[in-house]
This record gives sequence, C-alpha cells and structure tokens, in this order.
Amino acid sequence: MEYKYLNHIDSPVDLKALPIEDLPDVCAEVRDYIIQNLSKHPGHLASSLGTVELTVALHYVYDTPSDRILWDVGHQAYAHKILTGRRERFITNRQFKGLAPFPTPAESEYDAFVAGHASNSISAALGEQIATRLQNGKRKVVAVIGDGAMTGGLAFEGLNNTSMDKNDLLIILNDNNMAIDPIRGGFSQYLLDITTSTGYNRARWHLYQLAQRLHLIDEHKRSRVLRFNNSLKAMLSHQPKNIFTGLNIRYFGPADGHNVTDLVRILREIKDYQGPRVLHIITKKGKGYKPAEEDQTLWHAPGEFNVETGERKQNADNNAHHSRLWQEVFGEKLLALAERDPRVVGVTPAMLGGCSMNIMQSRYPERVFDVGIAEGHAVTFSAGMAKEGLVPYCNIYSSFLQRAYDNIIHDVALQRLHVVLCIDRAGIVGADGATHHGLFDLAYLRPIPNMRIGAPMTATDLEAMMDYALDYEGPIAIRYPRGTAADYQEETADKVAINHARLLQRGDKMAILSIGAIGNTVAQAVEGRDVAHYDMRWLKPLDTEVLDYVGSHYTEVATVEDGVIDGGLGSAVLEYFADQGYQCRVRRLGIKDTFVEHGSTQELYHLLKLDKEGLCESLFQEPEK
Repeated sequence: MEYKYLNHIDSPVDLKALPIEDLPDVCAEVRDYIIQNLSKHPGHLASSLGTVELTVALHYVYDTPSDRILWDVGHQAYAHKILTGRRERFITNRQFKGLAPFPTPAESEYDAFVAGHASNSISAALGEQIATRLQNGKRKVVAVIGDGAMTGGLAFEGLNNTSMDKNDLLIILNDNNMAIDPIRGGFSQYLLDITTSTGYNRARWHLYQLAQRLHLIDEHKRSRVLRFNNSLKAMLSHQPKNIFTGLNIRYFGPADGHNVTDLVRILREIKDYQGPRVLHIITKKGKGYKPAEEDQTLWHAPGEFNVETGERKQNADNNAHHSRLWQEVFGEKLLALAERDPRVVGVTPAMLGGCSMNIMQSRYPERVFDVGIAEGHAVTFSAGMAKEGLVPYCNIYSSFLQRAYDNIIHDVALQRLHVVLCIDRAGIVGADGATHHGLFDLAYLRPIPNMRIGAPMTATDLEAMMDYALDYEGPIAIRYPRGTAADYQEETADKVAINHARLLQRGDKMAILSIGAIGNTVAQAVEGRDVAHYDMRWLKPLDTEVLDYVGSHYTEVATVEDGVIDGGLGSAVLEYFADQGYQCRVRRLGIKDTFVEHGSTQELYHLLKLDKEGLCESLFQEPEK
C-alpha cells in the first residue's frame, strides 16, 4: 500500500521531522493501514483505531524509546507498533513467528513493559519513574490506561501509591467507556460526571495557562500549584474534588482524544511539569471505521472482514455440523440451571459476551453481574453470595484467574464455600500468545484444599459437570478450552457417571490417561492400537479405582494434558503411584517448563507435539498412521 507519509516513517524520529499541520493526515494513513491489514490478518481492531491520534501525539512529543510509554491494555497499541519500526512486519502480527500480539520488550526497545493483562500500567510506570529518579535519570514515563483497565483493583493500588511517592508520572486515561463490552460500575458513571463538567474544565485550563504566562505561579513549586488548582476549582465549581485531585494528583481534561494537534499542544504544555498528573482524554472505540463505531463489542476483534461492506467472514469450523463453541455450551446450560434453580447467579469480570453469560443475562438480568476487569473481586464477591446461600457460577478465563489466586484460597476454599469456578479459555488459545494461554490452572488449583477440579472432554460432559456442581457442597472448578466443543450425542453423562473416569478404549500394551478436551486428539492417535485410553475427567479427586487398576496391570503408562506437566495430571499420577508402590514407567505429555509463543492453535499444538502426529511420535515412537 502506498502512503504519502506512512511509507517514510520508520521510527519516531521520522515522525518528528514533519510539521504539526501534517499530523492529521498521518493519523488518517495509520488508521487506514490498520483497517486494511486487519481485514485480512485479524487482530484487535476497534481499540487501536481509538488511539491513533494519541499514539501519534505521544511519539511526536516524547523522545522514545528513551522516554517510556506503557500501554494498558496492549490491544490499543497497533499504531504504536507501526510507528516504531514494525510497519513492514505488521502483516505478521499475532501470527506464528511473527510480531507479538501485545507490546513486549523482547520484541522492541520501544515496548516499555509487557501489556497482555489489564491494569498493570500505573504500578509498573511508577516503578520505572522512581527508578529514573533514584538513578538521576532524565527520562519521562507515561502510562496509557484505557479500554476498561481503570476498573481493575491494581490500577487503584498504583494510583494510591503514585499520590504518596515523589514522582513525575503522567497517567493518560483513555476514556471510551468500553472494555470488550461496555464498562459496568460506578467508575464509568464517575468519568461521565467529570466529562460533563466541560465548562469548568475548560475555564480551569485557560486560567491556569494565563496564570503561568503571567508568572503568577511557579511550576517547580508543586504545593503552590496545587493550592492554585484547588482554589480555582472552588471558585468555578460547587462539586467536590475528583478522585485524582483528591489524591493530590494534578488533573487535566477532559480533552478530545481525536484532535491530534490539540493533544500535541497539551502534552507539550504538561510534559515537564513536576509531580504526578492525569490527562483525561475522550475517545471513541472503532474511530474512523463506521461498522466498528456502531458495534464496538463485535468489532473488538472481528476476524477477517470486507473493508468496503463491513461484512465479516464466518468461521467455517464453527458452522460445520451445527457444532457449538465451548462458551456457548456453558451459556446455554447456565440459563437452563438458572431456570431450574433460583439460587443460581452468574458473575464475570468484563467477559459477558466472550463467555456467553449474556445468554442468561437476557433472561435474568438481575441475577448476572459483570464486575469489570476485577478478577479477585469477582471471586470474593461470589464467595459472599455463596456464604448466604446462592450458587454463583463465576466464569473467568484461565490466564486471568491467575490474578485471583489468594481470593480462591482465602475467601472460597478455606470456608468450603459453594462457588463454581467456570474456567474458560483453558489450554492453548492461539494468537493472543503467552499472556493468554491457560496452561497453569490445573497445576495452581490442585494444591488447594477442599477444591474439586474437573475438565470435560465433550460438550455433554461440560453440561453434566455444571449439573453436578449445582448440588456439590463446596468449591468446584470446571475448565474447558476455546473453540468448538466435541460432542457424543449417543452418550448421556449423568451425575453419577460424571463422578468417575471413563474407559474409552481397551488395550493391553499401554494405558494412556488424558484429561479434558485434548482427550479427543488422544482418541484419534490411539484408534486401532492395542492401548487402553481413560478420560480421567477429574484431576481432584483422582479416580483411585482406575489408578489402582492401571498401576497393577500396566508397566507402561502415559498422561496427556493441555497444561503444564509440573503439578498437573502427570504429577498427580506419579505421586499416587509412588505412594502406593506401583512400579510403572510413566511418561508425562503436556507443556514443559516454558512460556508458549503465539500462533494458531494448530501450529502451537504441532510445535508442542500435542497434535495427533506429535502424540503418535511421543507415545509410539512412530509417525501417525
């Protein structure tokens, strides 16, 4: 694609060489480049379209990479990648061996910090700013937080600490009132209240600039500046301080986040101010592409699409044979349980559509709670409801549940509360890469007392486990992957059967124990061979009757799981065999001690030798038949 400006911008140095009046045209080209590329090579579209002007302004004003820009969350940063030497490789974004899906320092010196999970920018940026001060450095540090990340508890912890430490951190609050779904909760309304006070904000800004030009205030004496700021607020508004000024963090805004020349002017004005400060900008997610502006949730990550018509390409795999996605199975079953039992409630941290809890919400909106990007709160909130007799089905993606580990232990398991953790996106998730693969949940949940842990192999099993969980008195975790769910329509998994492992194939030479959806691949690999295959279904408690039989009848045993092998099913089986004195040789197949890169699920399972071909090679030392 030929562009007048963009084809000649290989670094921010090239951008800075342009006159400021050319920047709107640069923004238009960057936006078009993102749209054209993502129409063929899918990624996070709407979020990055909303930050084009901000990105151009930041790299125009600041001296990156010496100055640090931390993105939160990272799906806002496509324009950042394009302007920092990765334009020609952007076509490989999220692809196997291509550009990483989110900013990562291992990829570029312009990426100041890993940005796969939300709400970490303020804490990390404060750490970098304090390190700069202690080392007598001159670099500027900017945290860009948006797309719902400000609803996370870590963001408020960082904000609180920022107000107490001597620092010059700039926090840019990108306010588009969206995460993947619209933001829920009081902070969204709070920001709306701030943005509606436009007369006050505009007057305060202009008076502040006038006072500075007249040398009525000294920017380097922060206490006097704050007194001026607060006095001005008292004169112009009867409202109380906002949360930022209440913490003695200077507040500027709200500003139009799509006016690049105004953003450059504002950033230049406040760049060298001392003390922590917040610049509040208003943006539209999906800006500049009408379909994305009109349906921001759908176009968060739309897949392939026709730029001219806005028509999205359908995933043939998901339509074949009317198969259902795992999250759809969950959502439909949750509604059925809610219709049957008024104790059932749903809780999710900002993944209402992604986990299909919106199916229940449409029928019982008062019993579904989207708590924002706040995984720890979601778990403890669920515990509180369980304590008083409700049965919360708390759905959190596997990699995000890591952020709620203490809550699971202290608030749920310790009290043996009836919370059902429904762990979506377990295993390999594909192009979102290392920050999003759900590889640790089996291992990190297994040591927790009172916790029951299941992994369905089929859609039928997931429904049966959710049924079982309704009557199980205690904490229970059910983990399942992304993608299309296998289903055995001829089989009914009732509450009794689901409580035990299942023999899928008889054989004498070897016993293979798998858990979860990867058992479908194992079944393909062992078909026609003289090996036994058990779907264990539950990691905790293990079906010891099956293990006793396997331990006493087989010398060759293999375990297969789509999680880390250190601490997972393989470790549990080894421990049991050792405790019981069985002398089997056990081979553990799964994820070794590594973080897995990004790519399609097919590519990654092949890389890990967990596809049919790799399993045949590992299990039988031969290629697949």
